[in-house]
Amino acid sequence: MPSAEASFDLRTEGDALVLRAAGRWLIASAAALDHALGRLAEIAPGTRLRIDLAGLERLDTVGAWLLLRTARTLEAQGVVASIENVAPGFAPLLDQVAKGEPAPLPALPPESFADRLVDILAAIGERTFGAGAEIRELVGFFGLVMVTALRTLRHPSRFRAAALVTQMDRSGVGALPIVGLLSFLIGIVIAFQGADQLRRFGAEIFTVNLLAVGILRELGVLITAIIVAGRSGSAFTAEIGAMEVNEEVDAMRTLGLDPVELLVLPRLVGLVLVLPLLAAYADFMALVGGALMSWVSLGVTPPFFVQQLHQAVGEWTFWVGILKAPFFAATIALVGCRAGFHVSRSAESVGRLTTLSVVRSIFLVIIIDALFSVLYSRLGI
Repeated sequence: MPSAEASFDLRTEGDALVLRAAGRWLIASAAALDHALGRLAEIAPGTRLRIDLAGLERLDTVGAWLLLRTARTLEAQGVVASIENVAPGFAPLLDQVAKGEPAPLPALPPESFADRLVDILAAIGERTFGAGAEIRELVGFFGLVMVTALRTLRHPSRFRAAALVTQMDRSGVGALPIVGLLSFLIGIVIAFQGADQLRRFGAEIFTVNLLAVGILRELGVLITAIIVAGRSGSAFTAEIGAMEVNEEVDAMRTLGLDPVELLVLPRLVGLVLVLPLLAAYADFMALVGGALMSWVSLGVTPPFFVQQLHQAVGEWTFWVGILKAPFFAATIALVGCRAGFHVSRSAESVGRLTTLSVVRSIFLVIIIDALFSVLYSRLGI
């Protein structure tokens, strides 16, 4: 008995259940009726249910929908439901509501292992083709930047020296504190861990060799590139992306100005110039941190540390790392600027592409570092 105006009762008559609806099934009683009808879900599959509408006094669209929905839901559960004793005045309304109901979706067969395998392979193929398209677009953007750079070399007055100095200050000088601090701490960690492992063999003094070779050849420039990708690469994407959102890039093109010349070249050249210097600074700070930890944990004095460092460092040890820096810088700048130009007219796009540019930059930096390692191995450096 949901309410005084609308009600139903459920009884067993012979081999079937009979739901007798009574009163006025209108929108005012819909909430109470819906709650009460939900209890019918406990009817066992295979049961016959007759919905008797002989006692209905009034019926509106909501009431008709509740009756039909109840019948369809129970049928989907395996109950054999039927609506009986419909008054002639209510039949057109029930027919009209039934026509407006969406057709039930066919039951899907259970997914087999072969189907899952096909879906996985399709996803891998889609990602592979997407990565290929990204590489093609990046190479095309690199070609556009190179053409613009050659045109600028023919007309040096077109190059914005003030913008170059500004980008060098932001990407280089502004990054000194974070690069120096992290490199110093990493030097401490490598010296401590190396000494702890080499102590087992009585070779603690070779901690200096481990630190020098690891920092100068690989970790110094790699850590610097990763920090710059997260700091400056993301800034490039966000700055150019914000200009795209505000239609400033379109305004440049309308005025006959080249956005690549104005926005990309200063960032690219500035980062290529400062990243080798940042890498050298990171090498120095990491060696200082390692020297401090060696002095504290091993008793290696700074003069002896420098002497051992000279023995460990070869002619090419320092330059092996520094020569990678311009390639890392160009990759970070190109990926960051290209992502900025692909920003759509929304703030959500700026954030999404900024994140993607950082991830792609770090990924490509590590790949380039691996290629350099193979190259140096082949050259015997």
